[in-house]
Amino acid sequence: MALVPFEWKNKPALIEHLFPVQKISAETFKERMASHGQLLVSLGAYWKGRKPLILNKACILGSLLPATENPLKDLEIFELLMGIDGESMQRRIQANIPVSKKDTVGNFLVLPYAERVRNAKRPEEIGDSLFIHVWSRVNDHLGTSATSFPELIEQIGVARFGRRPKVADVFSGAGQIPFEAARLGCDVYASDLNPIACMLTWGGFNIVGASKEKRIEIDKDQNNIAQQVQKEIDALDIETDGNGWRAKVFLYCVEIICPESGWKVPLIPSFIVSNSYRVIAELVPVPTEKRYDVNIRYIDNNEELEEAQLGTVQNGDVVHSPDGVTQYRINIKTIRGDYKEGKGNRNRLRLWEKSDFIPQTNDIFQERLYCVQWLKKKTNGSKYDYEFRSVTQEDLVREKKVIDYVGEHLEEWQKKGYVPDMLIEAGDKTDEPIRTRGWTHWHHLFNPRQLLFLYLTNKYTKAEEKYNLFQCMNHLSKLTRWRPQAGGGGGSAGTFDNQALNTLYNYPVRATASIENILANVHSSYELDPTVTTTVNSHPADEVNVENDIYITDPPYGDAVKYEEITEFFIAWLRKNPPAEFAHWNWDSRRSLAIKGEDEGFRRGMVLAYRKMAQKMPDNGIQILMFTHQSGAIWADMANIIWASGLQVTAAWYVVTETDSALRQGANIKGTIILILRKRHQELETFRDDLGWEIEEAVKEQVESLMGLDKKVRVQSFEGLYTDADLQMAGYAAALKVLTAYSRIDGKEMVTEAEAPRQKGRKSFVDELIEFAVQTAVQFLVPVGFEKAEWQKLQAIERFYLKMVDMEHQGAKTLDNYQNFGKAFKVHHFDQLISDTSKSNSARLKLSTEFKGTLMSGDAEFARTPLRALLYALFELSKEVEVDDVLLHLMENCSNYLPNKTLLSKMADYLAEKREGLKSTKTFRSDVEASCARVLAEAIRNQRL
Repeated sequence: MALVPFEWKNKPALIEHLFPVQKISAETFKERMASHGQLLVSLGAYWKGRKPLILNKACILGSLLPATENPLKDLEIFELLMGIDGESMQRRIQANIPVSKKDTVGNFLVLPYAERVRNAKRPEEIGDSLFIHVWSRVNDHLGTSATSFPELIEQIGVARFGRRPKVADVFSGAGQIPFEAARLGCDVYASDLNPIACMLTWGGFNIVGASKEKRIEIDKDQNNIAQQVQKEIDALDIETDGNGWRAKVFLYCVEIICPESGWKVPLIPSFIVSNSYRVIAELVPVPTEKRYDVNIRYIDNNEELEEAQLGTVQNGDVVHSPDGVTQYRINIKTIRGDYKEGKGNRNRLRLWEKSDFIPQTNDIFQERLYCVQWLKKKTNGSKYDYEFRSVTQEDLVREKKVIDYVGEHLEEWQKKGYVPDMLIEAGDKTDEPIRTRGWTHWHHLFNPRQLLFLYLTNKYTKAEEKYNLFQCMNHLSKLTRWRPQAGGGGGSAGTFDNQALNTLYNYPVRATASIENILANVHSSYELDPTVTTTVNSHPADEVNVENDIYITDPPYGDAVKYEEITEFFIAWLRKNPPAEFAHWNWDSRRSLAIKGEDEGFRRGMVLAYRKMAQKMPDNGIQILMFTHQSGAIWADMANIIWASGLQVTAAWYVVTETDSALRQGANIKGTIILILRKRHQELETFRDDLGWEIEEAVKEQVESLMGLDKKVRVQSFEGLYTDADLQMAGYAAALKVLTAYSRIDGKEMVTEAEAPRQKGRKSFVDELIEFAVQTAVQFLVPVGFEKAEWQKLQAIERFYLKMVDMEHQGAKTLDNYQNFGKAFKVHHFDQLISDTSKSNSARLKLSTEFKGTLMSGDAEFARTPLRALLYALFELSKEVEVDDVLLHLMENCSNYLPNKTLLSKMADYLAEKREGLKSTKTFRSDVEASCARVLAEAIRNQRL
């Protein structure tokens, strides 16, 4: 029997009851590690803040599927639809290993889930064929008749909302959430304040999601544009040497006059041009003109390559020696003329004018071409020969031709909107090019050759090709780094290789032969269901004016990249002349309207946005709010925002979404909190004194429910669903669910309290309630082997250490777990207990042999605690101190030894159990720790006093 409209109207969503976070985390990590292999990255790799598609799919399905009285069956169906069940995993592994090793699939299937995922293809890489086996079981459980995701989504959407579900994201960013919703078969509304974000979202629907016929047309157009641009460049004769060689890369550097010697000095941080080709640049003094020629030379020994690592820029100083004897060293700040004026920093740099595109002759920083890499197709195939050469007089003639041509046409190009004439507005990131170079307009960030190429490309491209224009811009600015160590003799990193606008002393300019592959880049493809409707608008989040059933949002938060500033780099190029498809958007970053940071403006903007979303969804609508759990302040802010918006928390989950990256400086790995929200329909009132037992009951019920499900899953599989970190998050959610259900607490209107501005150094009423709720949740998570009264008797840092011992036993290794539990247990210096805080994916507690005699006394949190005394006793046992002496020292180090004797033996038993079976290494002898703990536990119990 088919589902009828609104049959599930009031049924709870699956994501409010269960969510296999460990598997979703592993899948999410797998997708993030795919880097440029991710489906939408080809549209704009410069946008870094993407929530993985697999996570978005899990959230959308979890919001639509019902939670029934059979949670094991619910989980089975969810895993089938996610492609994370056993049979799907087998197919994914088979698709990823060579045919010759197909008989080894069974070996992979017994590995932990995270290991299986590493050896498997991602579900999206296989496509719809992965799900052929799921539909009969899905339909039997749900009462549907689907054979595809769009059919399933339509049917369960009707059952819940009376129509195909409408999913909205009003902070769409790169469009990951809207695209996944459309791919599943939902109607979609997407918006963002930033037109570049809207453009990326539109591209997901209309390029990656285009029909096969449309994609053929787009790809053909892109190739034609590349050919047309090359034709016009060739007509100018500025990239060939007349002997069959074509330029690949031009290398430029800044040049200054040394104020001490009067010499012109090229600023080249490293003289290595190419590691693999063994090419270096060397300065050749020209004393009569007080300048240097730059000679490009191939070398044949490692010593010279090593010597060439240091150039003329060393630790912020310009260093040069015209005669090889006298060395001049002067700081760049001195050359720039830096000085203080009031609270601001100033310098003597001339501010460039709109008509400028090269330095004027009296500018402090000049620019010069110092090397060219050439390529020539070999006669016997498609491969190329490459050469690095010094700059010749002919090269300088061609260089002048480019400068003259751009100078003649720049004003015209700017009037027509093909080249920017937009001012750089001061800001946290945009101050950098103004301060360090005097560049005041966005076109100043581009070399004349780059301006010419980008003008031609912008002139010829339609909406669908602007994405490749922007990718070219990312690789064609004076902010791109030359990488001598890259393949092919060297390569360039994109402008947004980091999320800043840092100026450089030397930079590459890719010639047409080196950039046309990006201009003609073929994007990923996943044809969307043509019946799905997609709408993209550019407006503030609080101006959404259409009703949607599900809102899934990943809003900006405290540590967010400042896209409202750095995307002006792109906005400037389309501001005057956007394609018709994008013309109705406001081509301005509208920085003042952007929700950002952690201040009162951030909170007010978020409240307005989420209150409007609550108003623009049906009574049974659902919201999923994602945010990175970096600081306790933002967690409290989110609770305030939810309360003030008329919403209520119904569940929360924690998923690891970030990979190790140089951008995050190692230890800053983060996960994502996923909050499930509903409208708060009733005006309920309570008192804080009554909240304690209610929160404790809710936490207990939630945690026991998940632990019960976890045990059932472990019976069927050798892995469970949840770790203590997941249970902790579920406890938070249960506590917040209780809190946010109330409109008045202790006679206070919670919306008013939540909207009240924060007072520096003072906790608000809401902060106190959140802290109380969190502590109640944490206290409930008592490890097996301890009584609740015993557990609460321990110091916070002892509870933290013991809890993390259990986490390590479960296989948790990421530093964010330690950070999260440290905050939850109110441990101020948990890092003192960690062996190495620089490794975000392999953090661990110190063993007793690493503590040795440290943190025994003084003001340290761990000092003079029973657990610290116990760990010292273990250290002594590992050094083969007699057991009787160890017990004597334990009694001396542990105050109130007798009352703590039973607890000490329990802790020793606990450490023995949790350290047993862990992989030991030279620096992590968990086997020794476990053995000593067993001996000590027995000795304490048998001790006669």
